[in-house]
Amino acid sequence: MMFAKPLRERVRSGEITTSVRIWRRPHVKVGGRYPLLDGCIEVTRLQEVDLDDITEATARAGGFATLDDLMATARHARGERVFIVDFVFVGS
Repeated sequence: MMFAKPLRERVRSGEITTSVRIWRRPHVKVGGRYPLLDGCIEVTRLQEVDLDDITEATARAGGFATLDDLMATARHARGERVFIVDFVFVGS
């Protein structure tokens, strides 16, 4: 999983532990580890939701100031399915 550069250190510190992704299909699996900085993130939960389930609080939990900011980043791909990915950072 990729994160916008301004979010990476906050993920590493454990401040951010959730991310909203809009994909055609899931790109991660629960228990999977994905490289980030000097470690990796381990996915602890993957939940498919409706777009209407994504709130301002969800955006803030993912490190964004507003829901509009989150959607501007999340909608960069051509996917239509919405996923909430929970994870922990695991250092190397």
